[in-house]
This record gives sequence, structure tokens and C-alpha cells, in this order.
Amino acid sequence: MIGRLNHVAIAVPDLEAAAATYRGTLGARVSDPQDEPDHGVTVVFVELPNTKIELLHPLGEDSPIAAFLARSPSGGIHHLCYEVEDILAARDKLKAEGARVLGDGEPKIGAHGKPVLFLHPKDFMGSLIELEQV
Repeated sequence: MIGRLNHVAIAVPDLEAAAATYRGTLGARVSDPQDEPDHGVTVVFVELPNTKIELLHPLGEDSPIAAFLARSPSGGIHHLCYEVEDILAARDKLKAEGARVLGDGEPKIGAHGKPVLFLHPKDFMGSLIELEQV
């Protein structure tokens, strides 16, 4: 059902400094910051030959990333994103197998302009999982 790893998301307390580290120290190609108000984040994508790193920073006080950084002030891995061909079919299969879909269960448009869903970390060995339709 799942396809390739689309990205690994890392919550960061200082988006500009994190982007500068990837750009300067590691020599990666780094996108401009992009606000995603529906998700409460500002994102920067680090382009790698085989996948992406998504740097996440809170956008507003109610951001889930603000809560994450309150627990882990220096940041850390927030979620893994896997590609799926049909997000609704994937959602229905996962729910039938007992997996919990976060929110209202309906896909939202993510930072790549494609439908996304998140799966409860307790159902996936403590890892928050994002599914993105390709």
C-alpha cells in the first residue's frame, strides 16, 4: 500500500538557522519558507537526491509544532511521510485494520498541494505517520 518515503519532518526552534545549516554546512538545496496556515506551520524543504527533509516551525500559538517544541525545545523528528496512490482507499484499509486517523479523517491539502492524512503514533511504534497522495 505505501510507496516511497516522501520526506522526514523535523521540528525546529529556529527555522532560519536550521535552513542555514542544511544550506551552508551540508551544502543542500533548500527552499524558501512557506506558510501553511491550515496546518499551523511554516515549512522549508531540503531537497535530497532520494527524498526530502521538511523543516517545521510553528505558525501561531496554537500550532501543534509549538506544543512539540515545548516538550522538546531543541527540536527533533516529528513525522515520516509515505506516498500512497489513493489516499481514500489507504485510509479505509487502515481504519478497517484498526489504525486511527487523526482529525476528522478527511484529507487536507498539504505543503505539496496534495491530499494528506496523519495516523496516530501509538498505532505505528511511536511514530507519527503522514500519508500523501501522489
